[in-house]
Amino acid sequence: MTVMSTPTGWGFTTAHASCSACGWSYLLPSDALPGDGSRALRCPHCFAVELSFVPEPQGGLAEKLAYTSPPELVLPFSLSPERLSQAIATFAKGIPFAPPDLNPQALAGRMKRVYLPQWLVDASLRATWRAEVGFNYEVVSHQDRYSDSAGGWRSQEVKETRIRWEPRLGQLQRVFPNLTAPALETHARLRGLVGDFDTSTAQPYQSQMANASFVRLPDRSPQDAWPDVLPGLQAAAAQQCQQACAADHQRDFRWQPEITGRNWTLLLRPLYTTYYLDDQNQPQAVIINGQTAQTSGSRRSSMKRAQRTALIILSIAVVLFAISAILALAGIAVPPLLLLGGVGVLMAVLVALGAVIPLALVWQYNRSQPGASQSLKQFAGSD
Repeated sequence: MTVMSTPTGWGFTTAHASCSACGWSYLLPSDALPGDGSRALRCPHCFAVELSFVPEPQGGLAEKLAYTSPPELVLPFSLSPERLSQAIATFAKGIPFAPPDLNPQALAGRMKRVYLPQWLVDASLRATWRAEVGFNYEVVSHQDRYSDSAGGWRSQEVKETRIRWEPRLGQLQRVFPNLTAPALETHARLRGLVGDFDTSTAQPYQSQMANASFVRLPDRSPQDAWPDVLPGLQAAAAQQCQQACAADHQRDFRWQPEITGRNWTLLLRPLYTTYYLDDQNQPQAVIINGQTAQTSGSRRSSMKRAQRTALIILSIAVVLFAISAILALAGIAVPPLLLLGGVGVLMAVLVALGAVIPLALVWQYNRSQPGASQSLKQFAGSD
């Protein structure tokens, strides 16, 4: 199959791939594929199916796909190998009867780097605004206090900070750069799973940053994202007006903005993804914040492992019961063996009852862990 690809401002030839299971679309370097474009790659988001590579239409990639322009800023993957390994080990640790595939080596071996997009917009505006601005001032008063140790009444100076409110009205003309807005429908869900990203570490995009990585394409248009920009834009404008007034406080800010220009670009945020196979041989995704190492995923015990353990315990109980029964029968001729056989039968019954413990432990653990699994299903867009 011919892969949809074209040289772009990304600094390398890009290919476009999509997932039929979760619906995510990606850009990735075409040199990550064999020359015939037939290489099978799992979706690095849901890991459920192989990615589909779309043949290149006439006109090229940029003309047929939206939002494929290279980003303005990138948050680099900043976890050290040691911290990433620690995050993986911590996730896999402490799960009773964990699936055999849930181990640090398997998770690390399947690790993928995925960049998640976020909109950046530069907004030029003119606005008429009004607000009340507050200025701190001190009031000095005196309080009389009686004290036996001080010998009677004494006057004490007291300083109190108060706010003087004054109305202000003005004109604002500014360009506000790099206001952010979600570029994915699952932005809020993702934030709940792996937390926030520190955008202060953003660096100008260079081609080597996205090479060997998957870049998720936005599924929200700038038009859809614009309402999410407005609260931050108003807050930034209010702060500018407060600073212009040299005020300590501000309240009841109102404005009538006129947006004269919007320039949309992208910020890429780093995410590691991997997976393990559960009892049904289905992939369970694990995602890791590429800055903070905050990790989310479905932590599931293996009922199959618990069942095998229970069978071993039952086998021991059966063997113990058989030996005890033989001793009890021999006790007819040798009475002391009858007591020993009876004790052995009782122990065999107790061991057999213990076979229930692994099954109950796994059932209870999995029952207490639905939150992460459901969160990842929501992140994948399947409620």
